[in-house]
Amino acid sequence: MRILFITDNFPPEVNAPATRTYEHCKEWVKLGADITIITCFPNFPQGVVYDGYRNKLYSKEITEGIKVIRVWSYITANEGFLKRTLDYFSFAVMATIAGLFVKTDTIIATSPQFFAAAAGRWLSFLKRKPWIMEVRDLWPESIKNMNAMKTEIGYRFLEWWEKRLYRTSKKIVVVTDAFKKYIINKGISSCKIDIITNGANLDLYEPHPKDSNLLAYLGLKGKFIVSYIGTHGMAHKIDFILQCAANCKNSDIHFLFVGTGAEKTKLLKIKENLALRNVTMLDPVSKNDVPAYLSITDVSLINLKKSELYKTVIPSKIFETAAMQIPILLGVDGESREIIEHYNAGLFFEPENEKDFFEKLEILITQRDLYDNCKEGCKYLAINYNRKSLAVKMFEIIKNSVN
Repeated sequence: MRILFITDNFPPEVNAPATRTYEHCKEWVKLGADITIITCFPNFPQGVVYDGYRNKLYSKEITEGIKVIRVWSYITANEGFLKRTLDYFSFAVMATIAGLFVKTDTIIATSPQFFAAAAGRWLSFLKRKPWIMEVRDLWPESIKNMNAMKTEIGYRFLEWWEKRLYRTSKKIVVVTDAFKKYIINKGISSCKIDIITNGANLDLYEPHPKDSNLLAYLGLKGKFIVSYIGTHGMAHKIDFILQCAANCKNSDIHFLFVGTGAEKTKLLKIKENLALRNVTMLDPVSKNDVPAYLSITDVSLINLKKSELYKTVIPSKIFETAAMQIPILLGVDGESREIIEHYNAGLFFEPENEKDFFEKLEILITQRDLYDNCKEGCKYLAINYNRKSLAVKMFEIIKNSVN
C-alpha cells in the first residue's frame, strides 16, 4: 500500500508532531507500506533552517525507509499571526504541487497546522484518492483561544473550512476522546472518527540511572530537580512556573527548563528580572539526548495555561516521562488528569494555582511511599501507550479506509 503523508513537522525537528509521524511511519514501513512524506525544510520553532539544510524549491531524501520530499515554504519564527499564516499557506500550496507527482493509494494530512490538512483535501480531489485527516489540535478553536485572530469573519470562515475538511475526509483520526466528542458536535458521524492517542517509544524511553556527568556539568548534584522539557510557547504558561520558582522557600529544589519556542526570549527576561538562582534554562536538545535529562529529573512538570480548551488535550510528554518512570506533576485538567489519576502516575495541581502547585510538589518530595507508587504507576501507563502498538492500530484503520 502506498501512503502519501502531508505534515509540516518532521525530524530532525523534535516536537511532538514530528516524533509521532516519524515513529508511526517507521512502523508502517516494517508492515510493508510504501511511505512518502511531504514536509518543509526543518526550522521549528525558531524559524531558522537547520544546519545542513537550505530552503530550496525541492529535495528528496530517504530516512529509515521513508521517502521524504521537502518543499520550499515562507519560513518565519512561530510568532506573528500574518507571517505564520503565510508560512502555513505557502507550505500547503507547495505540498499540493509536489503531491501531484507522487503515486499513492491514500493521502494522510495532519493538523496542526490547519493548511497542511487543506493540502490533503486538495490532493484528494485532484488525484481522486481517499484522504484521512489526522487531528492533533483543534483548529481554529486553538486560534480563538490564543486570541490570534481579531476578526469574527475570518474565524467564521475557518470554522466553515474546518467542517468542510471533516466532511470530505474518508476517515478522521484524533488523539483524544474529547477531540472526538468535539467533532461529533460539529455534525460528523462518530463512525467516521477513530482515536489513536500519543504514546512513547519504549526503545528510547526506559528507566535510566541518573546521569552523574550531566548532573556535575549542570552543577545540580544534591538538588531535587523539577524539569520541563519541551516547547516554550504561549500555551505552556511557563511564566507562572517561574513566578512559583521565585516564591519557592525550599533551597533544595531546582527548576530545569530545556527547549525553546515563541516565549523563550520573554521567559529569559523574566528569569533575569527575578534574579532566579534556582532556575536553569537550556537550549533544546536532540530527541536521543532527552532521556539523559529525564534521568536526572525527580519530578517531571507538565503544564498548560488554564483554559477549557486544554481540558481536551493530552500532552505527549506524559507518555515519554511515564516510560522513564518519573513521577508527574500535572497542571493540565480534563483527559490528561484522568489518565494520570487512573494509573496513579503523579499528582494534579490546578493550572495557575500557586498554592496548589506547592502543596502537591511538597507531597511528592516528602511522601516517599506515594512517590514510589507513582513510579510504578508510570510503568503501567507506558506499557498501555506503547507507540508501536498504536502505530499498528492506525495502520489497520488506513488499510480499511482504502479497501
